[in-house]
Amino acid sequence: QVQLVESGGGSVQAGGSLRLSCAASGVTSNNYCMGWFRQAPGKEREGVARISSGGTTYYADSVKGRFTISRDNAKNTLYLQMNSLKPEDTAMYYCAAAGTCYIEPTKWAYWGQGTQVTVSS
Repeated sequence: QVQLVESGGGSVQAGGSLRLSCAASGVTSNNYCMGWFRQAPGKEREGVARISSGGTTYYADSVKGRFTISRDNAKNTLYLQMNSLKPEDTAMYYCAAAGTCYIEPTKWAYWGQGTQVTVSS
């Protein structure tokens, strides 16, 4: 019923850019906080960026100044523009939706399947 589908992942060299997209269906995305999370092998899932239903944005310190989260409510789509990518950004990236912009990943209700981002040196 509720479906989030990520796209745009791939392999890039350090310093490069990539834009991720998340198409939402079965839910009106402008009524939710939406966010991007990532998880590398052996690491816990961490929040990357969040955007509230009103458009307020939040970023993890590790990506601040390099990543930009945005949403197109008419298209019901979430984006993550990633610039100046580093090898430590390598992870599976997940789109998520929740009624509130929770910090904790475990409190988010809906998740996409993930898209792999690999940054080589």
